[in-house]
Amino acid sequence: MEYLDFELPIKELEDQLDKCQIIGQESDVDVSNTCKQIEKKLEETKKKIYKNLTAWQRVQLSRHPSRPYTLEYIANITNGTFLELFGDRNFKDDKAMVGGLGQINGQSFMIIGQQKGINTKMRQYRNFGMANPEGYRKALRLMKMAEKFNIPVLTLIDTPGAYPGLEAEERGQGEAIARNIFEMARLKTPIISVIIGEGASGGALGIGVGDKVFMLENTWYSVISPESCSSILWRSWEYKEQAAEALKLTSFDMKKQKLIDDIIPEPLGGAHYDKDTTFKTVSEYVTQAYADLKDLSTKELVAQRMDKYSRMGEFKE
Repeated sequence: MEYLDFELPIKELEDQLDKCQIIGQESDVDVSNTCKQIEKKLEETKKKIYKNLTAWQRVQLSRHPSRPYTLEYIANITNGTFLELFGDRNFKDDKAMVGGLGQINGQSFMIIGQQKGINTKMRQYRNFGMANPEGYRKALRLMKMAEKFNIPVLTLIDTPGAYPGLEAEERGQGEAIARNIFEMARLKTPIISVIIGEGASGGALGIGVGDKVFMLENTWYSVISPESCSSILWRSWEYKEQAAEALKLTSFDMKKQKLIDDIIPEPLGGAHYDKDTTFKTVSEYVTQAYADLKDLSTKELVAQRMDKYSRMGEFKE
């Protein structure tokens, strides 16, 4: 297990507990009471740390290397029924954007999401989860296929942003994202979006227009990352913690501003501490969301979605 800076007190107590248990196994000394005291202190420390996380600490948790990525979610919530589909039928297949058909609790879904990769080689292969225009065009092709066959769409969002390279701009990155937003707003099938990690900028919004939008507890959703915001406003990354607070990017901030529908709770310590529970919880939220949407007529579904996004940003003084 890798530990973040603010998790070091937990690491120290876990190391102490391991040593205590080893002493008990390798000698005749009764250390059961000592081990229990360490376990109690460990539990209290975990609760104290994870119940009082700052915005920047939640950003760090959303990027934790042990945190499950899109394909791991898909494999577990579909119980191996996932069939991946490839290509945008225009340029090529984008490995940063994955999509295909799968069943969740007996219901077929078109599942689309960004995949980061679990090691250096895979991250390079997946372009660190930063999709090119062909990735967004592939996503749109799959959504249109889902609409044709009346299959609900599930999007799993986890990206530091759309790829900002010259070649991506040459192929119309802005147009591809804008087209997705336009088409998703009027798609004639239910759309459920779940932010499972980072939700940065248009890269996230390009597959994030949903009838129901959920965020896992330790994720973030914002127009810009804290580091980039800090570098623009203060010309340095040193103020990223200040930027994270100012951006109001946590799931709790998003819920308070009515920009998402609900927060999916995570196990104490984050999704990576108990992946099975996390997968089960996400599956339950998706199933319930579809149950709430499936009986709406196409006209009601689209009108409700349009109204939802039209209300965002309205304020009375």
